[in-house]
Amino acid sequence: MAKGGFRGMPGGMNQAAMMKQAQKMQQEMLRMQEEMENKTYSATAGGGMVTASVTGKHQLASLEIKPEAVDPEDVEMLQDMVIAAVNEAMRAADNDAANNMSRLTGGLNLGGLF
Repeated sequence: MAKGGFRGMPGGMNQAAMMKQAQKMQQEMLRMQEEMENKTYSATAGGGMVTASVTGKHQLASLEIKPEAVDPEDVEMLQDMVIAAVNEAMRAADNDAANNMSRLTGGLNLGGLF
């Protein structure tokens, strides 16, 4: 093996260059994570009767319920709409995080490395 290099590494990338690239990726990931935590994701349910907004930290930021969605005879329907809206907003946050991570890693599956 060549001094300071790894067999099979593209372009004979040495250890220092690999470390520099890893540090750059880590900094970019931290920046992206902070950006994601400050974003808000919204989703609706029941034809727009219920709107939920969550942060990138998976915290419920707001919940809007239109008055016509409130039927004392069918509280379960309202509960289902709230759950559906919150879950969809959470999925939107998760999908955005996954897309950003994929873009950062070039599609590599790092399996919990970062």
